[in-house]
Amino acid sequence: MTTSTRLPAPGKQFFFPGMIVPFVLIACCFAAWGLAQDLTTPLVAAFQGIFTMSTFEASLVQFAFYGAYFLLALPAAFINRRWGYKAGVLSGLGLAALGAIGFLPAANSLTFGFFLIALFVLAAGLSILETSASPFVISMGPEESGTRRLNLAQAFNPIGTNLGVLIAAVMILPRMNPATAAERSAMPDQSLLAIQKSELFAIMGPYLALAGLLLVIWVGIAWVKVPATRTDEVGSLAPGEIGGVLRRLFANRHWRYGVLTQFAYVGAQVCTWTYIVIYVANVVPGGDNVQGAWFLQIGLIVYLVMRFVMTWLMGYIRPTLLMSIMAGAAIVLSIYAWLNPGLSGAWALVAVSGTMCLMFPTIYGVALHGLGEDTKFGASGLVMAIVGGALLPPLQGYLTDVFGSPTALLVPTACFAVVLAYAIYDLRSGRTYGVAEPAGA
Repeated sequence: MTTSTRLPAPGKQFFFPGMIVPFVLIACCFAAWGLAQDLTTPLVAAFQGIFTMSTFEASLVQFAFYGAYFLLALPAAFINRRWGYKAGVLSGLGLAALGAIGFLPAANSLTFGFFLIALFVLAAGLSILETSASPFVISMGPEESGTRRLNLAQAFNPIGTNLGVLIAAVMILPRMNPATAAERSAMPDQSLLAIQKSELFAIMGPYLALAGLLLVIWVGIAWVKVPATRTDEVGSLAPGEIGGVLRRLFANRHWRYGVLTQFAYVGAQVCTWTYIVIYVANVVPGGDNVQGAWFLQIGLIVYLVMRFVMTWLMGYIRPTLLMSIMAGAAIVLSIYAWLNPGLSGAWALVAVSGTMCLMFPTIYGVALHGLGEDTKFGASGLVMAIVGGALLPPLQGYLTDVFGSPTALLVPTACFAVVLAYAIYDLRSGRTYGVAEPAGA
């Protein structure tokens, strides 16, 4: 069993020639979709108050958002195969900007369903963007350093997530009217309508700014010239070839188990970050949604710092060994927050954010390693697995409504156990990095 995966020695390539500027621009995409994802996370609590919904009903925000990831990932693979990663990135950025602009008519309509449509279009663009950008980064240098290079790019993602939660905590949640569901139901229709309009327009503004940011990045990537790489060869895929690609992918246990693990991990991440706000409001003395958003903000800062620390450590320690340690810590911390509801439990959930820092890109990189020409479709499967962020939060929302926030933490705890099992599987597989793997590896 190999226990260490080092970077190429000094003098060896980490990036292929001409790839540094494209990498910087793609890293901006990682930050942009992080901003979008975690600007959306506090909307569960916001819409719950605006439209007087249950936690389960409000969680449809995440269902629409991450459900789009599932539906658009495979079309993204065909775009990447036919026109290349750059075309996929530009398509995703454009569609995501269109969805963000859709918040303007949604706010004017005062209808929850229109917000779900705008979120779906936004996330559809992000699905294409993420399906394209992550393997694009892997292709920018030698394969043996691909997982670490992806972790470096993903390190810019929490910069966006921190900004998204900060915007929500400063510009959205404080502008939500504190009236309870009972108080809202007793209001005259015109008064309630005025409050809802003010709250929905507070949500709209940041999304229009996001649309502007996405369009600026689109222009930058469209302008820069990207050198061709062996793993970004383009061309049509004959219908008869698709079956062969799928057979090779499903024969590869690292990829097959990686898809399942990514489903569980994204579910755990979305559940942890979505419900820490509600956890604080429900079980911390004097806590409310605004205070919960600040706990989330601190957690994302920890996540950001730990991402750079783990990226450095991967130069000396095998990525899945680090992931096994972090997954074990996440399980222990989640159980503590379940059994000790209150302020200390909230801080435990903040610490869970730090343990998640390396999981997504490490699962992604390990699952795609050695796939060669099948990488584009392999990447789409891993992004489709993000549907875990659509299916598991409603389950946790239901458990929150029935049993309370602490007990509902059993959902992410079980998911972290899956991540731990995948890390142990890779460590015990005897797999070595830097060489192509046989189909059954």
